Amino acid sequence: MAATMLGCSAMALATELADGYGLQPGDIIRISIWGEQELDQAVLVRPDGGISFPLVGDVEAKGKTIDEVTRTIAERLAQFVPSPVVTVSLQQTEGNRIFVTGRVNQPGVLLINRPIDIMQAIAMAGGLTPFAVRSDIKVLRREGDDVRVIPFDYKAVERGRALEQNVILRAGDTLVVP
Repeated sequence: MAATMLGCSAMALATELADGYGLQPGDIIRISIWGEQELDQAVLVRPDGGISFPLVGDVEAKGKTIDEVTRTIAERLAQFVPSPVVTVSLQQTEGNRIFVTGRVNQPGVLLINRPIDIMQAIAMAGGLTPFAVRSDIKVLRREGDDVRVIPFDYKAVERGRALEQNVILRAGDTLVVP
C-alpha cells in the first residue's frame, strides 16, 4: 500500500514539473528581442501578477510559464517588429515563497527554487518543536478570494501511512503548525 501511495506522490510531482514553473509576483524575468537591443531588459512580475514591456503593454504573467509569456509577447510585438525572435528567461524566483508558522524551530519565509512537499518544508524550518500538535498541521492555500485548508497528520506520514496528504506546496502557501 505504501508503494502505491509513493507512486501517487511521484506522479503528482512529475505532473507539476511537466506543467512548467508558473511565474509569481516578485519573480524577475529577462526579455530580449533579437536585433532590437533597446528592447532587452529585466522585468519584475508586479504584485498584481502582470508585467509591462515596451510596445507590448501589460501582460498577465502570474501562473504562466516562460513559454506562454514568450508567445504572448511575440504575438503582440509582431505588429511592430516583423517576425520577432523573443527570448524570455527566468532570472530570479523571488516570488516563489512559502510561509511556515507556529511550533517549528525556525518559523518564517522559505524561498523555494524547486517543488517541495510538506515534510520537506518542515525539515527546512528546523523541524517540529516538542510541543507541536503533530496530528493537526494545516496548509492554508489561497485560491482566488477563497482559502482552502489542507489537513496534514505528521504522525501518520511519519509512520508511512496516508502519504497522499504530503502534497507539493505552492507559492504563497502557509504551513501552520499548532
